[in-house]
Amino acid sequence: MSEQPTNTHAARTHDYAARGWIVPAMTVETFAPKQQGHALIIPVINEGQRIRRQIAQIAEGQHARRCDIIIVDGGSTDGSLAPEVLHAAGVRALLTKTGPGKLSAQLRCAYAYALAEGYEGLITIDGNGKDSVETIPAFNAALDAGVDYAQASRFIVGGKGVNTPALRLIAIRAIHAPVLSLAGRRWLTDTTQGYRAYSARYLLDPRVQPFRDIFVSYELLAYLTARAGQLGYRVLEIPTTRAYPANEPVPTKIGGLKAYSDLMSVLWKTLSGAFDPPSTRP
Repeated sequence: MSEQPTNTHAARTHDYAARGWIVPAMTVETFAPKQQGHALIIPVINEGQRIRRQIAQIAEGQHARRCDIIIVDGGSTDGSLAPEVLHAAGVRALLTKTGPGKLSAQLRCAYAYALAEGYEGLITIDGNGKDSVETIPAFNAALDAGVDYAQASRFIVGGKGVNTPALRLIAIRAIHAPVLSLAGRRWLTDTTQGYRAYSARYLLDPRVQPFRDIFVSYELLAYLTARAGQLGYRVLEIPTTRAYPANEPVPTKIGGLKAYSDLMSVLWKTLSGAFDPPSTRP
């Protein structure tokens, strides 16, 4: 593992443009060469000690031993992503989005980087410490078995939800999951979760095209959930634990009436096909 990070962003920019991908501006600090066939992608922004505990837990338990860890930062200012900390925890690269956009823009950065690096499967887990990192091997196994979209679920047998806020629980079970299941023609139970995996062949399918600037906030998660089923890709739910802290503020970037209104808009656009590539629309 190299002692000093190297910036490889300039080399990648041409790759993205040549492929017709629209990827937000970012910087890349690389701590180690590519070693595994899958990438574990962790989006963060000001997660403080939560992200440090999470990557330490992943490293200590060797849960990601068949993945290269890539952190994609949306612009943290809390000092939680010090290079020496990431290096010690075995993180392969830190991507920092410098262009506009929120979560979907972060994910476009990470997915573009990972696919350009040749990873065959991408696993994403939130960096706020709510998800069970010990289930990462199950996502690796699903990708190896030919699954193209694996979704974490606390609601299926073997899964567990801890301290889930009541309003969020109702919204998932009564609105979000049914709508995206209808859109994707495949029943799913826990569609708001960012803990999931995609095969490279799914993301690179010209009928998918995730690298478009229409994906800015939470659109990409909903779109990729529905699109996999629409195109007949192999879809699987994996039981996981998602735990909210009992005596702390809920670690989430979604809050307020506008955020929930935006989510409803995303659901409608997904259901109506507004995010589908123009060339694939009837």
